[in-house]
Amino acid sequence: MKAKVFLGGGHITGALAAGLRLAGDQQELVVYDRNPAKVQALRRESRVEVAKDLKSALVRAEVLVIAVRPGSVKAMLAEVVACGSQPPRLCVSLAAGIPIKNLRAWLPRVKWARAMPSPVCRIGRGLTPVCFDRGVPKVDRDQVRGFFERVGPVLDLPESQFDAMTAASSPTHGYHALAHLAKAAQSEGLSGKTALIAAAHALADGIEYWRQSGASVEELLVEAATPGGIAAATMAAMDEAGYARAVSSGIKAGIAQAQRNAKR
Repeated sequence: MKAKVFLGGGHITGALAAGLRLAGDQQELVVYDRNPAKVQALRRESRVEVAKDLKSALVRAEVLVIAVRPGSVKAMLAEVVACGSQPPRLCVSLAAGIPIKNLRAWLPRVKWARAMPSPVCRIGRGLTPVCFDRGVPKVDRDQVRGFFERVGPVLDLPESQFDAMTAASSPTHGYHALAHLAKAAQSEGLSGKTALIAAAHALADGIEYWRQSGASVEELLVEAATPGGIAAATMAAMDEAGYARAVSSGIKAGIAQAQRNAKR
């Protein structure tokens, strides 16, 4: 039986498999990893089939999902070519920064798409930007979109915007802010647990209110920051300390790393 075949059994493969099973998806998922022992937990958690070797994985593939680190993509695709088995006509790369032109050069005669699913897809709330090589037919585009829509919303973007989207949409921004906000609150006397509750409310519940209210971010900032109030003083001090510059610097660094990946 044909299946979605993942080359690489790391964190994002695990998150996607878990999100698909959470959504009730029963399709065949096959994972090949150079270290088979690494994916045994994934087999138990999400009922994936672990391929014994690359050739047997390729034989099963309806769609091939490249889920290895950016620095390993070229070598992995060289293994696919050397394997001698014809890959499926549709391949999807999850490797940050590796452009379609490189993928096409390393594994030609297939249709390529790129996707950057968020690890939050594990709970069905992941955002996945997608883009496609020229000439990918509508039926294949719909198949790729439909696959990722099972674990959250999908956003079509031109490839030129992929690096900025990848840098900006990572959930690490939330974790990073949560950690620092809680640490600052704890240093002012809150217990560790209470500090985390306060920080999580400020970030997660505040953003959920923005999603549901229909108000703009600017309107909510004005609403929350009464002149002379605590929120206004807090934001003003953070801005003066370089908050906006720090965020901008982080996004630029992420884009630069993606561009370095593209040169590998």
